[in-house]
Amino acid sequence: MLLSWMMMKLMDPSIDEATRKMLTEDYPDNPFLMVTVAEKLSPRAMMEAAMRAEAGKELTRPLGSPIVLSPWDKILLNPRQLFELPPPDYKNIDMKTVIGPRAKKPLQLDIPIMITGMSYGGSLSLPIKVALAKGSALAGTSTNTGESAVTGEERGAAKYLIGQYHRGGQLSGKEQLGQLDAIEIQLGQGAWGGAVTETMKADKIGEHLRKAWHLEKGEDATVYARMPGKNTTQDYITMINEMKAQYDVPVGVKIAGTDYIEYELAVIAKTQADYIVVDGSEGGTAVANPTLQDNVGLPTFHTLVRTVDWLTKNNLRDKFSVIVAGGLTTPGHFLKALALGADAVYIGSIALLAALHTQMTKALPQAPPSQMLLYTGKLTDKLNVDAAALHLAKFLDSCKIEMQLAVQAVGKSSITELNRSDMVTVEKDLSEFAAIRYAGSHRNDQQENKC
Repeated sequence: MLLSWMMMKLMDPSIDEATRKMLTEDYPDNPFLMVTVAEKLSPRAMMEAAMRAEAGKELTRPLGSPIVLSPWDKILLNPRQLFELPPPDYKNIDMKTVIGPRAKKPLQLDIPIMITGMSYGGSLSLPIKVALAKGSALAGTSTNTGESAVTGEERGAAKYLIGQYHRGGQLSGKEQLGQLDAIEIQLGQGAWGGAVTETMKADKIGEHLRKAWHLEKGEDATVYARMPGKNTTQDYITMINEMKAQYDVPVGVKIAGTDYIEYELAVIAKTQADYIVVDGSEGGTAVANPTLQDNVGLPTFHTLVRTVDWLTKNNLRDKFSVIVAGGLTTPGHFLKALALGADAVYIGSIALLAALHTQMTKALPQAPPSQMLLYTGKLTDKLNVDAAALHLAKFLDSCKIEMQLAVQAVGKSSITELNRSDMVTVEKDLSEFAAIRYAGSHRNDQQENKC
């Protein structure tokens, strides 16, 4: 009590002076000026300007852009109650999905929610990668190496492991690729706006990671804007087809969503790939700079709609499974993405937060929770791997139940039965763009004849 009283007494004069100035001084000498400046520039722009002024180099903002342009909240699902009756038991709603059904060894998952590519080293620490693998295994779904290599720890913990054959080359060769349940040829990602060069300096690479990446001591690791040695579009087509010929598991191609999405799909359509991953601009990563995150690419919603529409128009929808990624965070988002035509969704940032759960308090308030996750984090040794895995699995189980209840409400018996007729939107332009019914128009389809 005495300490509190003394602190208040010490603070009173400064608070009184600041209050007096705010109420009496003109703007040039008024502390309230910072409020109007913040309103004009935004607190985020001010803080990032300060970081740039301090560092003199590009920023690396973890977990993606705060700018969300996908209009998920303007779309609703359509329940059925009388003219068609919902299934009697939501527990019987089938949540299984298959990626690459035409592959010799299709990837069969218990739920259509997958853990996206977040690399050991380039993004995350090994403990959280193992936790993601364990948690996904408990839920009957897959995890992803990201732009890294297959480690014994992650492979041993995962039930289904997708590996990215990527522009850095750390995951290649039969010894690595032969351990995978699906191969994902990574040609770009949403948080980077596509594909750009990124280098990890040797002094940031620990011994375990250096061995996993087969680097010499003192050697930097670089992910390039294009696959080394690939100089034409045909080179990529040939590479994808050769990969497909060598392995029985599904082979996919991952690209970032852009306004050239149809052109990119036209190239993939010439390959024998089994699936396509489209990653919208709302996707996250550990090290992309704010300019690429906030200003480059196409929102996830628009990327998905245009992808599915182009494949359907060209009679290719059945040839490729479609996985969508980028800022998807809730069971509602997942359901709407599936109804738009995706076979599965990738999640990243929200999976990390679910895995951390109450362990965040080990970092807060002294440090952000990301310090427990990132490869360069100072608190990675504080993570309880088994607890993180369990909480991720519980999160996925919770999402599954809520999605089953919603599918029951719309009168379907399987997640694969969802389609655009199960949605309605309050925005006319969204209705026209995505071929979803506009809520402001009356139905004229004579449903009474079906009763």
